[in-house]
Amino acid sequence: MRRFSWIVGNLHLGHKSLIPPAAGGGGGRRCLNGIGLKRSLSGLTSENEESELKEFNDYLNNLKNHEKSGVPQGAGTDSDDGFDLGRMRRLMQSLGNPQSNYKSIHIAGTKGKGSTAAFLSNILRAQGYSVGCYTSPHIKTIRERITVGRLGDPVSASALNSLFQKIKVVLDQAVQIEMGHLSHFEVLTAVAFNLFAEENVDIAVIEAGLGGARDATNIISSSDLAVSVITTIGKEHLAALGGSLESIAVAKSGIIKHGCPVVLGGPYPPHIELIFRNKASSMCSPVIPASDAGNRSIIKKISNVSGSPCQVSDIMLDIETDLQLFIKLYDVKLSLLGLHQLQNAATATCAALCLRDQGWRISDGSIRTGLERTQLMGRSQFLTSLESEALGLPGATILLDGAHTKESAKALVDMIQITYPEAKLVFVISMATDKDHQAFAKELLAVKQLEAIFLTEVSIAGDRYRTASLSLLRDRWIQASNELGIRFSEVGVEEYSELLKNRSVRSAEKVNDGILLSTSSSLMKSMRIGDEILRSKDSGEPGLIVVTGSLHVVSSVICSIKR
Repeated sequence: MRRFSWIVGNLHLGHKSLIPPAAGGGGGRRCLNGIGLKRSLSGLTSENEESELKEFNDYLNNLKNHEKSGVPQGAGTDSDDGFDLGRMRRLMQSLGNPQSNYKSIHIAGTKGKGSTAAFLSNILRAQGYSVGCYTSPHIKTIRERITVGRLGDPVSASALNSLFQKIKVVLDQAVQIEMGHLSHFEVLTAVAFNLFAEENVDIAVIEAGLGGARDATNIISSSDLAVSVITTIGKEHLAALGGSLESIAVAKSGIIKHGCPVVLGGPYPPHIELIFRNKASSMCSPVIPASDAGNRSIIKKISNVSGSPCQVSDIMLDIETDLQLFIKLYDVKLSLLGLHQLQNAATATCAALCLRDQGWRISDGSIRTGLERTQLMGRSQFLTSLESEALGLPGATILLDGAHTKESAKALVDMIQITYPEAKLVFVISMATDKDHQAFAKELLAVKQLEAIFLTEVSIAGDRYRTASLSLLRDRWIQASNELGIRFSEVGVEEYSELLKNRSVRSAEKVNDGILLSTSSSLMKSMRIGDEILRSKDSGEPGLIVVTGSLHVVSSVICSIKR
């Protein structure tokens, strides 16, 4: 089957860091949907605004939250075990079906949904459209999940609270009718869809939560759907989605609607792509393959813009299948880094071209501007020097990335090799119980210059129920290292800290004969000791602390930044 060409060009990986050091506060670094990072981090969760949402948050927290408790087996499949989509349809009917007041773009996929949604939302905003965007999870506040308008700001607490008070009686009746089975995600989705109607958005970009067919977002009718997008397919949420890559693909194909075009991100194994194409054929839906042979995108170099790293890329799309779409964009400065983000940018561009084919006014300039404005907290996010200092780690280079699957771990490693090919590395990792920890570990262990791994624990959705224990993570990392023939040196955080504190560098290096593997219940202590280890090397090469394993551990770091 023909494949998309992803090329890394002119990147001399034998050199030192390809990213010049960031100055001061990182200049105009962007995050979320183009909002300044400083503004988004400091102003996003003011005490007054969050206190205004206390009743709303308490209401949601009294509902079943599968992010906290885990998803039941088969819940995302289109079967008797699947979530009851009728429950969501009844709720939306009681609210007057607000999702029918605007066109929507529906995005599913194992990885890349959030980035693709952000790219596409910013493209539309750059053209001047008022856009509603609904994604999950959030980093600091639930308001991040719902952005609205032409600027991409998170919904204000007052607007969200006002809508909640307006529809609370309807929600109460629905909870009673459904005998308490309405979930946190279902109610929040209904609120988001209702808010977009209240704000009179031109178009909404909707990220599916789990799978597609039985996801709460999948109540968008074919007449209200502009485009569906399926990004990538991987073995995540296996039990909830049927137990195989094929069943996952079937579940995600459920967002394909009759007569509506579907953008396929990919690339996929041939038999998986066939599942999507067969479903599209049965629904008379045009297929737009972002991985078509006529498409060729290149990372030309890594640069630094306003104190933030970016990859300068060419995106060239020439699709001649069910629809004829064409664009050439040269020297696009993407703040989201890595080949996987270049693929997400190309997928979003395909969706934008598809909208243009339907009559939406979207210029090449708006596509470029939207792509370049996009950055997300916790996705290939390098902290500024001021942020590192606020964490009590002045001078440290810190990368935050919410990778938590085998595929995303590989993408993270590839991105590190592109941006900091010779950096000495420390990983700080916390994960959920329902991930493939060993496969994740094996991908990260492929990185060069790895000095230490710190395994830690953080809460997930305010609870430790789904948090992988230190002993579980340790066992999986040791199994992975044994399979790869990599030697670990296990040393307690306190013991190693004492050696470094007493400046016993030689003793520390002797203890650390091999990659240091350590466990600690303290995230910040792990980061601090990791920084001390990198400083003790004094090799002249850059050092990089990488915090990864989930967006929840990333959230914990961001929430620890003192402002």
